[in-house]
Amino acid sequence: MLKYLEIADKMEAWIIEKDLSQGEKLPKLAELMELYSVSKSTIVKALERLENRGLIYQVQGSGVFVRRPKRADYVNLIDNNGFTADLPTHKMSSKVLTLRKVKPSKKVQKLFGDPKEVYEVRRLRYIDNKVLCLEESYFRTDVVSYLNEQIVQGSIFNYVRELGIAIGFSDKYLAVKKLDQKTAALLGVKPADPALTINEIYYLTSGEPFDYSTTTYHYENSKFFIQSNA
Repeated sequence: MLKYLEIADKMEAWIIEKDLSQGEKLPKLAELMELYSVSKSTIVKALERLENRGLIYQVQGSGVFVRRPKRADYVNLIDNNGFTADLPTHKMSSKVLTLRKVKPSKKVQKLFGDPKEVYEVRRLRYIDNKVLCLEESYFRTDVVSYLNEQIVQGSIFNYVRELGIAIGFSDKYLAVKKLDQKTAALLGVKPADPALTINEIYYLTSGEPFDYSTTTYHYENSKFFIQSNA
């Protein structure tokens, strides 16, 4: 994991542990550098990450302040950290339905630049033992070269970051649709029930796409929020 990501995670844990509220001021830059034994640039990048995640805000000339925390059971539609990081107070688990290397479809080929094969991952994600969503993903094998069932049962994004791969940004396409019989059965709802579906393309910091995912949410077990950074 990149150093600034590690420091950002430690700072987030500290904010949560101290139960800091809206508007409370964080230590000065020099104090944070000394506390974590890192350079100024590392602290600055860590603070930028926390600001992008909606955990803090910075006021020029005044300092860094805690932003009102999000509700603990809501999925962040902006963040790219994955459910494990986004829902830390809940028990997250997965049931792996498919894990294999396959020849990509024409759509995935066009997106990824015609790779010979990709990892196909299908899994049900659970929140506190209730179905949260069905997740169907394709990963470039030249970026994510190895996956097994143990990795896929946990946080794939945490695993990717531990490999030193820097996840950058994503494009999300949202639609509400009526479920077909097969997907409804997997989610444990009725056919033709409504569901929010998100098609998402994840990119590395270099701008290269490496993951194409479709996530279909259980309408009763999922809640969402968006934080705006002006």
